[in-house]
Amino acid sequence: MTETNLAAKFKKISTATLTMQLLKRGIKSIWMYGPKPLGLNQDRIAGPAYTLRFLPGREDLNGPEILKRTDLAQRRAIEECPPGHVLVVDALGRLDGAAIGDILATRLQVRGVAGLVSDANVRDADGVLASGLPVWCPGAAAPASIANLSDGELNVPIGCGGVAVIPEDWIIADNDGVVVVPKNIAEEVARDGLEQETHEEFILSQVKNGAPIPGYYPPDETNISKYKEWRRKNS
Repeated sequence: MTETNLAAKFKKISTATLTMQLLKRGIKSIWMYGPKPLGLNQDRIAGPAYTLRFLPGREDLNGPEILKRTDLAQRRAIEECPPGHVLVVDALGRLDGAAIGDILATRLQVRGVAGLVSDANVRDADGVLASGLPVWCPGAAAPASIANLSDGELNVPIGCGGVAVIPEDWIIADNDGVVVVPKNIAEEVARDGLEQETHEEFILSQVKNGAPIPGYYPPDETNISKYKEWRRKNS
């Protein structure tokens, strides 16, 4: 399956559904604690992870002269994150500084990057929102990253929001937060997730029409048969 087709499938699946699909596979540690939508009503995003990892700040590593450098991992990430990918930032969960600001966010959006997920804040929050780049982070902060973080690495395994993220894992983010789907099971999770979404659409329609929860959620054999007939008629 192409990356574009898989992204299209994941955009139809809620993070709530994905957490259930992964739980059924024995994987629980996949929902990030901390990152949330920066803007209201952001579209769901889905894409492979491209990672940026900062190091803890140290005065000899992140002094004022670093502002002149163009080879910093953060600045390289803005130009090297592939279109359609999600830039995932491990900034050690620092909330007293920002991973990026409005200019960098705008460049990511212009380059076709799917979105940004960070365990640190963004600065110039109004400008970041105006850029149109979908962003999930804890919030906003005025200080730049060099106030408390040092240069790091690109596209290596990281931790973000308490979750391990391996480059090319799938990142799906919506109003419920951010979920990481391991890349080796992404296609089967998308397939089964779409099936769950369809089944729950049927259940919701029955509940709206007065059906009780027992027998429908979870479904018994009688209602599984009803669902199959409903799907056949609506396919």
